[in-house]
Order: sequence, then structure tokens, then C-alpha cells
Amino acid sequence: MSNNQPAPSANTTNGPEMTVIGTDTQIKGEMFFEKSAKILGGFEGKITAQGEVQISNGANCNAAIEAQSVIVDGQVTGPIIAHGQLTLTENAQVQGDLTAGTLVVAQGASFVGHCNVGPAAQELMNNNQNSINTTQEPKNNMTNMTNMTNKTSKVDLTPPWANQTQEAQSA
Repeated sequence: MSNNQPAPSANTTNGPEMTVIGTDTQIKGEMFFEKSAKILGGFEGKITAQGEVQISNGANCNAAIEAQSVIVDGQVTGPIIAHGQLTLTENAQVQGDLTAGTLVVAQGASFVGHCNVGPAAQELMNNNQNSINTTQEPKNNMTNMTNMTNKTSKVDLTPPWANQTQEAQSA
């Protein structure tokens, strides 16, 4: 009697599939992930994922990011849209607008930008998605994200109290 069942594959995992972009990798362009992604290196452009996007400590992204959930533990310059939860760890340094269903910010995280969180933000995301679906042009959403990225310019991250100290010393 022969066993017709295939041997277990090396690709079989118990957890969700995740694509990893290594620390020695620098990518420019547009990436789409059907599942999840973990960025350890550098990326410039647009990232879209149906699952989770993780920006690891030491990673540097100048990108528009849209995913079901996003965890930032590195540096991101650009807008982030998380349809579910957006987490900024204590190492996160974000410069850009945030839109999320839920936002978790750890003590020590740095964020400069506008923030839309909660049911109203989810309604805004759903309305944008509905307008995209009715036009049948999925690139519109990415165009909007690009426009948001272009609106995010370099910001002076010097705390306000540092400027007050310098002004007081020069007076």
C-alpha cells in the first residue's frame, strides 16, 4: 500500500506568513504584500499590506504605509494608515499623518504630524475606500497617499522649551 499524501513542506508554518526585508537591503518603489511584512532595512516609496507591517528598530522608511495593522519600532517619514491597530513603540520616530482604528503609543515614542483615530477615522477610511471601489481605480488610494507624503515636509524636531532657553540666553 502506498501513501499518496504529500510530504510536509518546508514552507508550512503555524503562524501568519511574513515577508522580511533584511537589514542590508535598501529598496525604492512600491511594495504590496498579500499577508504581512517586516522591514529591517531601508525603504522609500509605498507599502501596502493586507496583513501587518512591522517597521523594526533600526529600519528607516520614507514611505506611505497602509495595512490592516502597523507596528513602528524604527523611523518612518510619511503617512501611515492602519485599518485596525497602529502601535508606536518606545523606539518609534514618526513624522507624518496617522489614521488608525486604534492607536497605542509607548512612552518614549516620537511623533510629529496629524492624527485621526477611532470610529470617525474608520468611517473616513471606509468612505475613501468606497469612493475608490466605485471608480474601479485602485491607484487613486495610492495617489492620495503620495499626496499626503508630499505634504509631509521636514519638521524641526527641537522641543519648544529648547528654543525658549536659547532666546532667554541671548536676551
